[in-house]
Amino acid sequence: MHQNTNKLSSVELSRYARHITIPEFGMEGQLKLKEAKVLVIGSGGLGSPVLLYLAAAGVGHIGIVDFDIVEDSNLQRQVLFNVNDVGKFKAETAKARLEALNPYIDIAVYETRFSTENARELVQQYDVVADGTDNFPTRYLVNDACVLEGKTNVYASIFQFEGQVSVFNYLKEDGTRGPNYRDLFPEPPPPGLVPNCAEGGVLGVLPGIIGSMQASEVIKVITGVGEPLVGRLFLFDAANFTTRILKVSNNPATKIEGLINYEQFCGIVPPSAQKAVKEVSVQELNELMIKGNDFQLIDVREPYEFDIANLDGELIPLASVTYAANKISRDKKVIIYCRSGVRSANAIRELETLFGFGNLYNLKGGILAWSKEIDSSVPTY
Repeated sequence: MHQNTNKLSSVELSRYARHITIPEFGMEGQLKLKEAKVLVIGSGGLGSPVLLYLAAAGVGHIGIVDFDIVEDSNLQRQVLFNVNDVGKFKAETAKARLEALNPYIDIAVYETRFSTENARELVQQYDVVADGTDNFPTRYLVNDACVLEGKTNVYASIFQFEGQVSVFNYLKEDGTRGPNYRDLFPEPPPPGLVPNCAEGGVLGVLPGIIGSMQASEVIKVITGVGEPLVGRLFLFDAANFTTRILKVSNNPATKIEGLINYEQFCGIVPPSAQKAVKEVSVQELNELMIKGNDFQLIDVREPYEFDIANLDGELIPLASVTYAANKISRDKKVIIYCRSGVRSANAIRELETLFGFGNLYNLKGGILAWSKEIDSSVPTY
């Protein structure tokens, strides 16, 4: 561990010379970075550039919250990792990479899910929080924990070609706080309306662009240099290279009195509480195919996923499956599949609830299980 002092060593003076040379930044700004404590939640797409640039900039204490492991599909955008890291825990791997980049900072690792049980305890130990999460329950949890603990939340999100950045709950000179995430989004979108990056995809360079902006806002908040994105939401569209800034105001009706059940708040039903659906294994499906049995096979993934790998099922994406109920047979076995079996199970629950189907079967494990147990040439993307 490297203990920070109130001055920079000769090595650090050389390392951070390009910062110190900036008149508005100078030695004072660099010392503020050295003394700062930043908690980065998530070390994936956004977390990768945020962590790299905060470490390079000389932020003295960095905390990393991430319980996930590195997968092949991460390497298209999560530039902290390489092929040798696949299968390793992200947080520890990130720490090793950052220490190799800058050995003059302290890095703490929390290989745990950010939850209502630990959120406030983690947040209260840091000056600034950088939210690199990719789901609504955790975003609301990060926001509420920051509000309750009086910490600034530097927010960013990405999807396909679009990104957002803002600074929430910022302490102003007059002692008041700027808007928080709930002032912008009082209620989460209905479950399933907004697909995540795994379902909808993300341009590989987009996290680098947006994550670098997020890191820049963290540095501005710490040093007081420049004007942070307080009361403003920055929007970026990489496809058209357009930007917009929307004004965000404090909403007097926003009340945050404690942490809540965020899965429930966002309308997400835990697996244990979900209605069971009938299933078939990939071995059973393979046998039906070999024997030439009469059944209907439906794929509820997105078209781009279908183009990568499919089992010759009829493509009806999950978002449109209820509108295509008339295409689904009622007088023979219907097997529905997706990548892992989650979306297909949800499709069956919707169809059974709305239309009373009784002949629908979920392919257990989906494409992933098919590739692993039946045909390894099928890509799992």
